[in-house]
Amino acid sequence: MSPDQVTRHLRRANEVARRAARMGRHPFGALLVAPDGETVLAEQGNIDTVNHAESTLARTAAGNWPGEYLARCTLVTTFEPCAMCTGTLYWANIGRVVYGASEEALLALTGSHEENPTLSLPCREVLARGQKAVEVIGPVPSLEAEMLEPHRGFWSLR
Repeated sequence: MSPDQVTRHLRRANEVARRAARMGRHPFGALLVAPDGETVLAEQGNIDTVNHAESTLARTAAGNWPGEYLARCTLVTTFEPCAMCTGTLYWANIGRVVYGASEEALLALTGSHEENPTLSLPCREVLARGQKAVEVIGPVPSLEAEMLEPHRGFWSLR
């Protein structure tokens, strides 16, 4: 995926996150991008603390496309996937993940908020324990401020 594609898709995922926030949900967004790096096959905002944008999207993808196709697809997400979401995209056979901002950046913003008890377990660490390769691109420092923007003020109001 080219740097331009990464930027465009992360910005679209951030729009999905903003839409989730307008619906009263946590502001996280994810996209599934086809092997051509251009076509967005699906998008998903956060639903709740168990149905994150990434894991929900990965489960939907696994039910709609064969694993060999998903191995050439990319899950683009506003923040580094948590351990649950990383495991789900691994089992869905999605071959690449792109994320805008790190879990540490989110923790610095949310603190120990009861609705977002982050795990200090980087997605690369989770994937390193697997038996198949999943490419990871992220964080993207030039877009971190944009990814954080929907979260500013959100957590203090909950």
